[in-house]
Amino acid sequence: MTNVGLVYDQLRPDERLIIDAAKTNNTQLNLIDTNQMAFEVTGKQMGLEGTDVFLQRCMSYFRSVHATAALESYGKIVVNSHKVATTCGNKLLASIKLAQAKVPTPRTFLAFTEESALGALENLGYPAVMKPVVGSWGRLVAQIKDPDSAKSIIESREYMHPIQQLYYLQEKVKRPDRDIRCYVIGDKAVAAIYRKAPPNDWRTNTAMGGIAENCPITPELEELSIRAAQAMGGGAFGVDLMESEIGLVVHEVNHTTEFKNTVRVTKVDIPTLLLDYAIEQVKC
Repeated sequence: MTNVGLVYDQLRPDERLIIDAAKTNNTQLNLIDTNQMAFEVTGKQMGLEGTDVFLQRCMSYFRSVHATAALESYGKIVVNSHKVATTCGNKLLASIKLAQAKVPTPRTFLAFTEESALGALENLGYPAVMKPVVGSWGRLVAQIKDPDSAKSIIESREYMHPIQQLYYLQEKVKRPDRDIRCYVIGDKAVAAIYRKAPPNDWRTNTAMGGIAENCPITPELEELSIRAAQAMGGGAFGVDLMESEIGLVVHEVNHTTEFKNTVRVTKVDIPTLLLDYAIEQVKC
């Protein structure tokens, strides 16, 4: 029997669904709490010998990529890999991969100073969107409506941590008051939801009050979501897309996606599919 390790820093409802699925399917699941564990990176890590593959579920991007690097240094298989997580967790790196793979994605600029950021915004046109290169749940995402608001927002970022002074700027795509999250596992798009923006907000993140509704998986949605996942390197992803005037565009690819709302509205057993996929990686 293949033993699966569940690596986490907090047991959210999503991780508890994985634990329940493992019990239902008689899958041996070993819980790896990174709050209680130190990884020896100059030798063999004791206590992991019997675990064949790991599901990386840390909320913290930095903890996730570093714990995964440590596990891979022992020759362990991790879903998703360090390379994949590093790319997905950095919006700039993900945008580059999407563009290289010719996956439709919003026009995006990177700038390092107030002057160059304002120049990029003039090129993009207003309104535009500024996002932190590393971040989730819609935090610090700002809609920029005009040059005056751009100056105010950029000036405020100049007093933050240097990582917030990497100005990741995107066109604001004309879309309905919703976007789409499609869950891709391996080479299959297994489930999708609409994320509808809450009243008086343009952001669709369910963590910010967005409402999840079932979304049919059309051929276009399936094809683009799988291409986006392959561009990242393959694995298990939540692919975020927008319905634009010229068709679907991919704006983010998430590597440790929350799926409780997707399971609730689609009835697709994503936790079991994740466990099955992890076990398949051992057999490859």
